[in-house]
Amino acid sequence: MGRLAGPYGVRGLARVQVYTETLDSLLDFDRWLVGREGDWQVRQVADAAVHGDGLVVRFEGIDTPEAARALRGSEVAIRRGDLPPPDDDEVYWVDLVDCEVFNREGVKLGRVTNLLETGANDVLVVVMGSGEQRVERLIPYVAQVVESVDVPGRSIRVDWGEDY
Repeated sequence: MGRLAGPYGVRGLARVQVYTETLDSLLDFDRWLVGREGDWQVRQVADAAVHGDGLVVRFEGIDTPEAARALRGSEVAIRRGDLPPPDDDEVYWVDLVDCEVFNREGVKLGRVTNLLETGANDVLVVVMGSGEQRVERLIPYVAQVVESVDVPGRSIRVDWGEDY
């Protein structure tokens, strides 16, 4: 949901580059997961606020710029159980990763490996095969293309040709 970008000031605050749709989304949570390469630690948020195009945060136990600097480059996440359930017409991006994508004709186009935010619309990165046989498709995640999403069934149906 974000990344710690370095210290801010002299009291142990850290700058946060936010990846969420709205800048202040992380402010709804008082416990953040902070880590690198899968090594996560729960950090209690003592204080946080919007600052410019990001956030500044102070974690309990982090009281110096040096301690905040040590967290630089760490990713920020929220435990899944702490997130509100999505509305009926919404899904979390993480739930789309690894879904199989099929077109109207039932042809498997691949598996979602990532999503991109392009500004105009979100895009599914769909990959089939590997090595020299790898085919990557970029499929717009818009209502005109995505016909159905079955998160429990791990599948997405799209109006998209094999040769697009």
